[in-house]
Amino acid sequence: MDFGLVLQTDPPASRVISLMKRAERNGFTHGWTFDSAVLWQEPFVIYSQILANTTSLKVGPMVTNPGTRTWEVTASTFATLNDMFGNRTVCGIGRGDSAMRVAGRRPNTLARLGEAIEVIRDLAEGREAEVDGKPLRLPWVRDGELPVWMAAYGPKALALTGRKADGFILQLADPFLTEWMVKAVRAAAAEAGRDPDSVTICVAAPAYVGDDLAHAREQCRWFGGMVGNHVADLVSRYGEHSGMVPEALTEYIKGREGYDYSHHGRAGNPSTDFVPDEIVDRFCLLGPPEAHIEKLRVLRDLGVDQFAVYDMHDAQETTIDAYGAEIIPALGD
Repeated sequence: MDFGLVLQTDPPASRVISLMKRAERNGFTHGWTFDSAVLWQEPFVIYSQILANTTSLKVGPMVTNPGTRTWEVTASTFATLNDMFGNRTVCGIGRGDSAMRVAGRRPNTLARLGEAIEVIRDLAEGREAEVDGKPLRLPWVRDGELPVWMAAYGPKALALTGRKADGFILQLADPFLTEWMVKAVRAAAAEAGRDPDSVTICVAAPAYVGDDLAHAREQCRWFGGMVGNHVADLVSRYGEHSGMVPEALTEYIKGREGYDYSHHGRAGNPSTDFVPDEIVDRFCLLGPPEAHIEKLRVLRDLGVDQFAVYDMHDAQETTIDAYGAEIIPALGD
């Protein structure tokens, strides 16, 4: 199992770079960041510095979207980083939550997202693609490689992931839901004539290492609110008891009364008081190292290839170091 570190690009950028360097020293293989231009600093500028200050770490957004950047610009940015540092980027992409809503726009449609996945990958790898009816190619790209991993929750998005994406990003660490969603992605891949095992599975969730479970829950409760935004979209689209989405995912948002993006992804988010302890425990990895190892082994057995640690809390260095010293080595068996 690979391990990734997920950060917000809060200033100063030097701290983001420092934490990514620390992650690589501790055995992490991927460095991810949020991508929401209004809320945080521009990640692609920071990626250049992360890549320059590490030797093998792969970087990318978790996640970008096809609405806030034109597709040829996104592809060219990835291709430039790859040309400079040797194919060390991954494009995580989704419909767009905070990046679109904060700017007053609706998330992208799945049809637009599916088209963007193919166009961005083709352009970044040097192939011709059609953008707004015009054929384009980046003539300077040589030996480019850009895996595109899609974030998804709902049935139609999971099916699109299986049909078109190189990887699947699931932003929660509940084994029951992971099993359900991984099966959906792989079934869609098989139906599309692809090798289901060729789709990389990445589970991303907060991890907090320590014995004070109550404190860890409060530091990670924000995550249930962030996931709740996507669940609310699914409920509005499919209905609360449609059978299209597991009730284990939809039940807890009944107490949701709105969401303030100014606290998005931050410990102490007042918009997440509705999230019960049970959901925090199910969606996150909390407790001593042994508890993390036990849950990660379950996820690995379900086909998860990478666990990406959301490290937005008051124990960032401690968590990175604990993973490097005890947890990552245990998952190498």
